[in-house]
Amino acid sequence: PPAALRNGQQSVLAIINGQESEKEQKQQQQKQIEIESRKLPLSKPADMPLASLMLNPMATASAKEKRVYKIVLTGGPCGGKTTGQSRLCTFFENLGWKVFRVPETATVLLSGGVKFSDLTEKEDPPTPTTFVYKDLPFAAPEHSLIDLTASCPRCLAKAASRPNGSEAYKFQENLIRTMVQIENTYFELGNSSTRNCLIICDRGVMDASAYISKDKWEKMMAGNKWNPVEMRDNRYNQILHLVSAANGAEDFYSTEDHACRSEGVDLARELDYKSAAAWVGHPYFDVIDNSTNFETKMNRMIESVCQKLGIDIGDRLQATSRKLKYLIAILPPDSEFPPFQDFDVVHHYLQSAGPKVQARLRKRGQKNHWSYIHTQRRPNVHGQARIEVKTQLTHRDYMNLLAQRDDAHFTIYKKRRCFLINNQYFQLDIYKEPGHPRCKGLVLLETYSSLTGDALKNCMPKFLNIVKEVTGDPDYSMFNLSLKEDWSTTKKFCRTATHGKQDQNQLQHQPKSLPQP
Repeated sequence: PPAALRNGQQSVLAIINGQESEKEQKQQQQKQIEIESRKLPLSKPADMPLASLMLNPMATASAKEKRVYKIVLTGGPCGGKTTGQSRLCTFFENLGWKVFRVPETATVLLSGGVKFSDLTEKEDPPTPTTFVYKDLPFAAPEHSLIDLTASCPRCLAKAASRPNGSEAYKFQENLIRTMVQIENTYFELGNSSTRNCLIICDRGVMDASAYISKDKWEKMMAGNKWNPVEMRDNRYNQILHLVSAANGAEDFYSTEDHACRSEGVDLARELDYKSAAAWVGHPYFDVIDNSTNFETKMNRMIESVCQKLGIDIGDRLQATSRKLKYLIAILPPDSEFPPFQDFDVVHHYLQSAGPKVQARLRKRGQKNHWSYIHTQRRPNVHGQARIEVKTQLTHRDYMNLLAQRDDAHFTIYKKRRCFLINNQYFQLDIYKEPGHPRCKGLVLLETYSSLTGDALKNCMPKFLNIVKEVTGDPDYSMFNLSLKEDWSTTKKFCRTATHGKQDQNQLQHQPKSLPQP
């Protein structure tokens, strides 16, 4: 048939496919609302605390709400956690925030005289004069004195894994319970504060999983009815992993200034990786590596928190880290990935105040445990990239906000795979049906990095077939991908690059068809 006829047939086919996808979406959305509505107790409209949320920019533009932001500083030995706490405290107090610093629970308990060797062995432990590490099977190899094993979390974990290590296991369990209670005390103080409040946790609940075997950890989680989504994703707003100097800044690694630190460089690297792996899957997990000097490392840490909070810092800190996005040709087998966490993700775009403001809901979870986020993307401010303001929601707030869903957009369904490789945190978005035909088979890789050139290339996953970088390309913006109308005719297509500075080509960008998988 003539080319014009073929093109006409393809256009009709695309319209039919789009209509079928839209019908499937509406059926699935209605079913989802009916299912989730059953979870909600009946209540009067007056009982729904919608007025307290900055959800409608037009109605609440003048409202300034108090914020409580909970972060975890984690990482291997000699990563800068102590200095980082101090810097964050000073910076936010200067902004007028109230800052609470939650102490490391293990240090608090161990300073009371707990000795792990007393928790595990029925026989008398060796004395300091006769002790050799191999005489104490649960001691870490680098320890040379019994006093060091008395306060080492790794020795506790090894002791808890022994056949007669039930007492050590119970102590580890109680340590986590104590951590939760101490944190909750600070969280309540933050909620009752009249000012914006930053709560800095010196390590968090999931750090404990780095020092215990997987089966013991799962047994502990099940026994206490804990689940990873609540303990990792919903409990804290952001995780900052400060990479140990043993990984990338070996000349600066030292154990001299820390009374409880005895790790060699190799062990410190291992511990650094384990503590990072414990948090893989958190939606806002930032790895602050040693690619810059220490002063810039601290600035990058503060900048990361400010970005997530939507605070305009102007040129006070050097903006180095940026969001990067890549198109992936095909998804490799699971066996080629490093340890990963998979999540089901659902995005709904909401009606917004104007074309320059985007608002959306995100539902993200594992095994029917969910977290809910409201995101509002603001226009450029003072020449900076567009700012995203994220608010954690309850299930009730999420259900109420679904009423503001924008019918001009498809609901986006994804599988999100999170993994850590080469000291870099990655998120792989695998688009699922139902959705617009343009999203069929689409796989996008995202990461944040301050690296460029060969340094960036070397840290990328080698097992993924990366077609090209699409950072700032409107054709791969989720907002545009979810549009129901054809890109060539709709007035809603957003041509502004969303990350980084735009060039003239991006300003004049015309939408095009995506490559078929």
